[in-house]
Amino acid sequence: MFRTGRFLFGRIKGPDGTAEVVIMDKKTEYVKKLSAQMVEWDAQIDRLKYQADSAAGELSSEYRKEIDALLQKRKEAELKLQGIATASDDMWEELKDGTDSVWDEISASLRKAVLKIK
Repeated sequence: MFRTGRFLFGRIKGPDGTAEVVIMDKKTEYVKKLSAQMVEWDAQIDRLKYQADSAAGELSSEYRKEIDALLQKRKEAELKLQGIATASDDMWEELKDGTDSVWDEISASLRKAVLKIK
């Protein structure tokens, strides 16, 4: 894979075994990467919900608050992703920094919650 300007080029094997060149613009690549990360977060949050439901009384309530905060941050991340996905080619780069910040924040919060709820 290599980049030129706003495009990413790579070679893959097509269904018939022949090489195909794949061209993906940076915005599409970025949105695809963040979408995959959100799917992973959803799975982690679901595991945390299960663990919280298995915890005893007050501890379960505390874990639920932590999960609710994560879900709120995840919703914010989803809105940021939608903004980038619908932004023009010129605008999306400007939105990227704010989105990266939200992504870093939710990743850190999720790691903290996993360690706490374990």
